[in-house]
Amino acid sequence: MSELFLDTVFDSVKLLPFLFVTYVLMELLEHRAGARTKKRIYDAGKLGPLWGGLLGIVPQCGFSASASSLFAGRVITVGTLLAVWLSTSDEMLPVLISGGASVSTIVKILLAKVLIAVSSGFFAEFVYLKVLKRQEKEMDIHAVCEEEHCHCEDGILLSAGKHTVRIFLYLFLLSLAFNVVIGAAGRETLAGIFSGMPVVGELAAAFVGLIPNCASSVIITGLYLDGVIGAGAMMSGLLVNAGVGVLVLLRQNQDRKQTAGLIGALLCIGVFWGVVIRIAGITF
Repeated sequence: MSELFLDTVFDSVKLLPFLFVTYVLMELLEHRAGARTKKRIYDAGKLGPLWGGLLGIVPQCGFSASASSLFAGRVITVGTLLAVWLSTSDEMLPVLISGGASVSTIVKILLAKVLIAVSSGFFAEFVYLKVLKRQEKEMDIHAVCEEEHCHCEDGILLSAGKHTVRIFLYLFLLSLAFNVVIGAAGRETLAGIFSGMPVVGELAAAFVGLIPNCASSVIITGLYLDGVIGAGAMMSGLLVNAGVGVLVLLRQNQDRKQTAGLIGALLCIGVFWGVVIRIAGITF
């Protein structure tokens, strides 16, 4: 139990600089940015899925959390958020390297995730704006303040610090709970889920990957390296593995229906591409 607690503390502390910098940026945009600056940010968002997919692949645990906070404040778009979520995968890269995966295998997996993230992000943006006829809302950092019940008039640094502490405590408690559950279930139990349901292995992997905890990416990547699951199931789980970004959005986005839709879209995209990879016989 003490080891689980320490692991949770370590993983949560790593998020602090990302969260603090994100909230400082949001405060600056809210208090200092004029209408022209906000319009430029909105226009730049048209290429957001491209940058989200490329930057999300960098192994940094806090990027998905930062993206979720920025989306809650309407700084980035729906497609950009999904691209970041699909591209990032907590501990995938370190596990691949330590597990002895070849350079070509690692490059192919990373490239596949980037291509899927970028293309799916642009497609989601098209569906959201053109098919569903929705409009991206204007930048509203105060929405995050209202959700956190804090006072944003206390100055940029103090306000950003309050946001950081609140989200840190929220993520720490939930991450500890997930660590306890995963530790109790055990790796063998999770492996049995995949091997026992080969037809829906991608769906099972996606639900495991959706667990907002770095342990899920470690387990999925490890099972793939051990030959327990195939490339399709592995990709489904890692595409959906947005880490604590999902928790942050659940906490801060006032539009609960939209949050549910984004999580559902993430799950469907992950399963879809996993099934495509399995049917196509693609290996990494």
